[in-house]
Amino acid sequence: MKFISWNVNGFRANVKKGFYEVFDSFGADIFAIQETKLQAEQIELELPGQYHDYWSHAVKKGYSGTAVFTKTEPLSVQHHLGLKPSDASVKGLQGVTEIDQEGRICALEFEDFYFVNCYTPNAQDGLARIDLRMTWGAGFTRFASELDKDKPVVICGDLNVAHNEIDLKNFKSNKGNAGFSDEERADFNQLLDAGFTDTFRHLYPDLAGAYSWWSFRGNARANNTGWRIDYFLVSDRLADSIVSASIYPEVIGSDHCPVGLELAL
Repeated sequence: MKFISWNVNGFRANVKKGFYEVFDSFGADIFAIQETKLQAEQIELELPGQYHDYWSHAVKKGYSGTAVFTKTEPLSVQHHLGLKPSDASVKGLQGVTEIDQEGRICALEFEDFYFVNCYTPNAQDGLARIDLRMTWGAGFTRFASELDKDKPVVICGDLNVAHNEIDLKNFKSNKGNAGFSDEERADFNQLLDAGFTDTFRHLYPDLAGAYSWWSFRGNARANNTGWRIDYFLVSDRLADSIVSASIYPEVIGSDHCPVGLELAL
């Protein structure tokens, strides 16, 4: 079974840059996108082949958003983690429920597994949003763990964190910055420790220079000064079913490139 995930950085803009051609070339069973920046009714889809489409959009128009295109109709779909004020990592923290209304989760249940598409909040410059980011992370780990009790889980998306030094070019100068802070990396560890496997590192534990996002500044993509922040994770009990895990830096159209996974399901 073939899966693709891509932060398209604005679906309407990406369509103008060849999204449908890229989509068709992969022929994925499930294709997930993040940062759609639209409501479902704001675009008329022209997907090749027979796909069901499911959207989670932010209340705020033109912001965030996720979607999943699948050949198989799911049994159910969830759009929120279900965060409550009591989940706040810091007492009195505001915005806990609002961040769960930003279209960041599109989770589909199939007969044999769950598929969870996630667009993790950015901690922002100076870690201005780190408390909300950590609240989200704890909520997401809880959400995925609860699904995992029922059946195996495939997680994908822009998780907005480079896990280890090997996962970004300039790790020394970025230590403590958003996306490579100790807090975010620890949060990612907690997700893995809850019973999930980073599929790419499972196959390529020592491969350097494999990135999925590059800044628009300073010819970062041409120089491969990037970060690996887009992932496929699977329940540990699916690790032996991993056929391949891929990153496709040759695919343009966004500041991110697609990542892929093949499972023997």
